[in-house]
Amino acid sequence: MRVNGTEEKLDVEPWVSLLDALRERLGVTGPKKGCDQGACGACTVLADGVRINACLALAVQYADREITTIEGVTPHPLQEAFVRHDGLQCGYCTSGQICSAIAMLDEYAAGMPSAVSAGVPELTEAEIRERMSGNLCRCGAYNGIVDAIKEVAG
Repeated sequence: MRVNGTEEKLDVEPWVSLLDALRERLGVTGPKKGCDQGACGACTVLADGVRINACLALAVQYADREITTIEGVTPHPLQEAFVRHDGLQCGYCTSGQICSAIAMLDEYAAGMPSAVSAGVPELTEAEIRERMSGNLCRCGAYNGIVDAIKEVAG
């Protein structure tokens, strides 16, 4: 698999999660192990540009894919916007939030619907909250996260 632009050769058992392969075998520590059940989103990474929960993905399923973690995100306006709007507080969920937000903005731009949108052409606060609902922040930095995304979405 390619991780953050680098070809990586891994010999892992078929039950090893992508998250464990990244963190324990490759030393890529940006994706965090929060709930380890796919509920918190701290482990969110991009697989060929699509956001996934790395704790629920088996590493062997992604052998021929491009995996991008926060370490591989090229400087992105969301990173600075998160700082400006205090959308990171403790920082534990930040890498997953940013990876998720990058993919979410791409999904929205591609016209993918959500439970809120129903054809609404504007990225409203409610739309952002719905689309980011798979990422939890224990500090409660949601307002800053939403403001950062709104700023970048323009």
